[in-house]
Amino acid sequence: MHVDAVPDSGTGHVVLGTRREQGFASLRLDARPRAERYGLGRSLRERSPRGGLGHWAPGPGRIDPVHQLMAAHTGRVPELIPIRVGRMIASPYAFLRGSANIMADDFATLPYTGITPVICGDAHLGNFGFYASPERELVFDLNDFDEAHPGAWEWDLRRLATSVQIAGRQNGFADTACGDAVLHCIEQYREQIGHLAEQPLLARSFDRLDVDRLRAVASKPSFRDEIERAARRARRRTSDRALPRFTEQRDGTRRIVEEPPLITRPSAADQDRLAAALDGYLNTLPPHWARILGGYRIVDIAHKVVGVGSVGLRAYVALCEGSSPDDVIFLQLKQARRSVVARHQHGDAAWHRHQGQRVVEYQQALQTVSDPLLGWATIGEQQYYVRQFRDMKGAITVEGIDAPALADYAGVCGYLLARSHARTSGASMIAGYIGGSDKMDQMLCRFASAYADQVESDHARLVAAVRRGILPAEPA
Repeated sequence: MHVDAVPDSGTGHVVLGTRREQGFASLRLDARPRAERYGLGRSLRERSPRGGLGHWAPGPGRIDPVHQLMAAHTGRVPELIPIRVGRMIASPYAFLRGSANIMADDFATLPYTGITPVICGDAHLGNFGFYASPERELVFDLNDFDEAHPGAWEWDLRRLATSVQIAGRQNGFADTACGDAVLHCIEQYREQIGHLAEQPLLARSFDRLDVDRLRAVASKPSFRDEIERAARRARRRTSDRALPRFTEQRDGTRRIVEEPPLITRPSAADQDRLAAALDGYLNTLPPHWARILGGYRIVDIAHKVVGVGSVGLRAYVALCEGSSPDDVIFLQLKQARRSVVARHQHGDAAWHRHQGQRVVEYQQALQTVSDPLLGWATIGEQQYYVRQFRDMKGAITVEGIDAPALADYAGVCGYLLARSHARTSGASMIAGYIGGSDKMDQMLCRFASAYADQVESDHARLVAAVRRGILPAEPA
């Protein structure tokens, strides 16, 4: 692939120009030697010095964060917006979870190298977790890809580092303990990206972190305890175990229990449209899995509010039954919109015909193993991705863990983020830019502290706006 590093006169950023029309589309093109790619990454320090990674100050044209959140509500279900706001005002960490758009806008004003692998776009501590591999083994990896898109690797690392800092502050840790956790996160990213840059491309795609390996890498007893608790909870989160919790027998038929406004039943007409969309979704699956899933029938469909940033977007759960009442699977249809990263990469131009397909393909690119039932669907003008709703998903709860456990967990997340980036493109260039010293670690630690101040300030502005009645909010 032909690659040139050029400054963008409009933004001051360094951008790597690539021949997209040929990249990843032919086996007849010479691969750029690894040493040359490493050298190219190292040369980018001249145009985007690593010392610049530590700087944050809001520019004079920064849009009010409350207005940015209100703009993000366009197209959402109006009656659910107070729930979203209520969840975001709960804490600065909750605010961070729901404000990926604000961070993307802020990070786009900062210098970056122009190395653009596929990124998560919403990399924070809460978006890593357990789920089931196709072999039904419990694995741990990135697990949220609504904002996934080719983009600046630095943006993922900045967001992750800031979430570590905010989590530490929320738990009442001293500044030194917060800084140590951030440093461990960045150090693990740096070391892992350097290691993977030396590995064969194909080998990077097979190394998974299962629960046994996660226990092995945990150096602190308190973090191992957290792993055990979270893993036990995750193993119980399966469709058959969810059946008595989420459903009831009514007139001889099993129905999803309504809990307005969080779980509601669509109209009969909407249920028909959703069922037709799920038929179309089967065509997006590999034939083997489509054949298996085709042995189930839809019993009921409900709208179910999920997450923080996703609240207000349309998200449905479909209960499907196989050859017996206890042979069930829950499928989730989740509305997919354009990534918050997209307009900073290619403006208004459309790179992706279907946003649900974007989420699925980039999830499969970033994860070592993925849900085999990932696919996409369309209902009118709305685009969705589809996945299993209860496939042993679980998370490490950062609220309340001690400082050593947070540092351990932050290191695991930095390690996993590096693996995700290295599976797509640019590991050698990123490793060349970062180098072997801890200069990047120190700079991003400084940035995380400064940007955490910004997050806390933005959260306070949102709380004040709610108190003044500018935005409605339902208690979390």
